[in-house]
Amino acid sequence: MGGRPRPPDDISPHEFFTSWVPASVASDAERRRRLGETRASLVFALTGERLELFTVHICEGEVRGETGRAPDADLEVEVDVETWRRLNRGDLSAPEALVLRRVKLTGDFVLALKLHLILG
Repeated sequence: MGGRPRPPDDISPHEFFTSWVPASVASDAERRRRLGETRASLVFALTGERLELFTVHICEGEVRGETGRAPDADLEVEVDVETWRRLNRGDLSAPEALVLRRVKLTGDFVLALKLHLILG
C-alpha cells in the first residue's frame, strides 16, 4: 500500500466515506485515470455496536459517498469497525483480511479488485 495517503486514526466512518474518500480520489489524477470508465455502486456495511451503511458511487473517475444502502449495488463489503480501522492504518492487508474472514464480499468480485483504487 506504499505511500498512499492515510486517513486520520480517529476519522468517523461517515467522514471517511462521504468526504475523505471522494476528496482523496479527486486529488489523485492517477487514481482517477486507473478507475477509467468504471461505473459502479459499492455498499460498505460496518458492523460493531451498530450497523452503519455507506454507498460509494463511482462514475468515470469521480467518486461520491453517501449514507445508506444503494438498492442496486454492484458490490457489498461487510467489515467490522475494528478491522476497517486496521485496514485504514495499514496494520492489516485486504488479502489477509479476506483470508481471515474479517471482510465479506458479495457481488462483483472483479470490482473488488479495484477497491484499492477507490479507497487508497
